Amino acid sequence: MNPFDLKPMKIDDSIMNWKEMYPCSYNKCDVNPYTKTRIILMNGTEFEANSFSHQFSRHCNDNDLRREIALTRRIEQQQQKKIQDLKPINENILETTISYEQLAVDLTARLAQNEPDEYVKKSLDFALLEDFDHLYRYSDLLEMEYKILPEKLVGRYTEIMPGRPTISHHRHPFDSIRRHINKDASLITKLNINIITAAEQQTMNYYMNIGGFYTSDLGRRLYQEIGMVEEEHVSQYESLKNTNETWLERLLMHEYTECYLYYSCLNDETDPYIKKIWEMFFEFEVAHLHKACELLNKYENKEWQEVIPNGEFPKLLLLGPNIEYVRNILKNTVNCTAVREEYASVNELPMDFDFFKYQEIVNNNVCCVPSHNVIEQYICKNGIDYRFEVAPNPIIKLQDRMCDNVCVGREPLC
Repeated sequence: MNPFDLKPMKIDDSIMNWKEMYPCSYNKCDVNPYTKTRIILMNGTEFEANSFSHQFSRHCNDNDLRREIALTRRIEQQQQKKIQDLKPINENILETTISYEQLAVDLTARLAQNEPDEYVKKSLDFALLEDFDHLYRYSDLLEMEYKILPEKLVGRYTEIMPGRPTISHHRHPFDSIRRHINKDASLITKLNINIITAAEQQTMNYYMNIGGFYTSDLGRRLYQEIGMVEEEHVSQYESLKNTNETWLERLLMHEYTECYLYYSCLNDETDPYIKKIWEMFFEFEVAHLHKACELLNKYENKEWQEVIPNGEFPKLLLLGPNIEYVRNILKNTVNCTAVREEYASVNELPMDFDFFKYQEIVNNNVCCVPSHNVIEQYICKNGIDYRFEVAPNPIIKLQDRMCDNVCVGREPLC
């Protein structure tokens, strides 16, 4: 599939009225977990499109060009509104959060397994273990406060157990910045970076905004802590982007990414009603892509092939279980942390390194760390923590279900 070869619809024909914009929500009791994660993924993709478009407009002094991107932005805002309302009213904040973290785990794992750039793959694998642990912390909170089994929400497709403990995720900001790719990077690498940046940014924004509406202090504190980790993830992923692209080159790549994702969802979706939405929005995005080509040619005298030499979609993104892959990454990299642009075991760091200094400030009293408190309170009430695992945790020190480990990935020689 090459979206550049398709005949686009007229952009004005994709403007929706209120009835068209408001969808029927899925039934939370029988929806496929990966339908939910696709909805979250595409909601985040449209958030990213909106954020980028506004930043473009703020850095552009040509009002004719700003009008063109304003038209596309308005339509993508309508798309986002329709997608976000696929979530039913009776799904609570924490139930939605479980799906956010399942997406983070299985999306990151899928991208990593298809990533040809070893450096980018390391970045994906690194954050994967942290989102995996977030799923575990939120799951214990959900079962403790609502008596809802998270394993049912994830369809038992994704394990729920400790990863690199959340207390270990808090690093100095200097260690969140990576080396950026260049224009010669493969198309799938560029797509993967765009996709994961949008997904993590949406998660960060969701936790930033929703945490204050949670109904318990323990939950509010957990959203606060994990929201800070998501900021680290966004900083990491966005720093991988090619910093030398022009605004219009970036616009073209954004629209191509949206086409790729909607087409992937269309081919992966099992719900007939939602599948039609993906098909409709794919057609919308093809029109947006062709408009981006037109603007690139008009304002920079460039052809789309100078940005994307081969427009044929690479292997489509299909979401599904990644249990063995996650276990393997956990087994081999649980003690890793970031060291400026690289990664290293905490055992290899000098004791005066920024990681330990930052940990001493933020986590100076372990008893006040929210992610630790959630598990400790669950164990206090139930004797053991809540997990869904197909085998014992591959890290021996994370197998104890009667005590929350706070040293793995944080203290040397733990």
